Amino acid sequence: MDSRGIDKSTFTFLRQLAKNNNRPWFNDHKDRYLAEYESMIGFAEDLMKEVATFDQLVPMSGKKSLFRIYRDVRFSKDKSPYKTAFAGRIKRATELLRGGMYYHIEPGNCVIAGGFWKPNSDDLKRIRQEIDYDDKPLRKILASSSFKKHFGELEGDQVKTSPKGYAKDHPAIDLLRYKQWLLIRRFSDEEAMADSFLKEVVQTFKAMRPFFDYMSDVLTTDANGVRIV
Repeated sequence: MDSRGIDKSTFTFLRQLAKNNNRPWFNDHKDRYLAEYESMIGFAEDLMKEVATFDQLVPMSGKKSLFRIYRDVRFSKDKSPYKTAFAGRIKRATELLRGGMYYHIEPGNCVIAGGFWKPNSDDLKRIRQEIDYDDKPLRKILASSSFKKHFGELEGDQVKTSPKGYAKDHPAIDLLRYKQWLLIRRFSDEEAMADSFLKEVVQTFKAMRPFFDYMSDVLTTDANGVRIV
């Protein structure tokens, strides 16, 4: 694996963009943006190449992986025209492989994440059904040394008391409350600029696999364990 970090100039550009988030400044510095954009495309392509050695991915170019820097301000009070981060996603292939991967590069907020951001009601119901039946397999994953090292703990929004149909004193209520299932690892700017960053990101995505495999198995079978996909 090639050594690769995020260029220092990328952070410099994003900091300046945050202070000058307007079209005249952006247009005057369009050449700088394009240079950093091309660098991030290269990083995304190297990242997907490495992740593809242990996961099956939807074929995608680095450019396609990256989100647009232009904000949709139609329904936002904040009319700043540009995002102040380079971010993108990696998609797992086929209906059998669930879970998404996400990378976000921003000064003071570098994040590598994965999981289920907005699970639909059917998926959420099925996950809770499985936890209600037997929470031990998921707890084993969350308690593993690899999970603790890379993510610490499961993150995501939760209901305040208990989901409909489940008692507040359910033995697995701590897991049943989740309505998002997020694995998040945060990096400092210095860590993101280090030559080891690409390797660390790849290892972080690899550490998500036991969680993804569990969820994929749950979401592609019914309550009796019969394959539905």
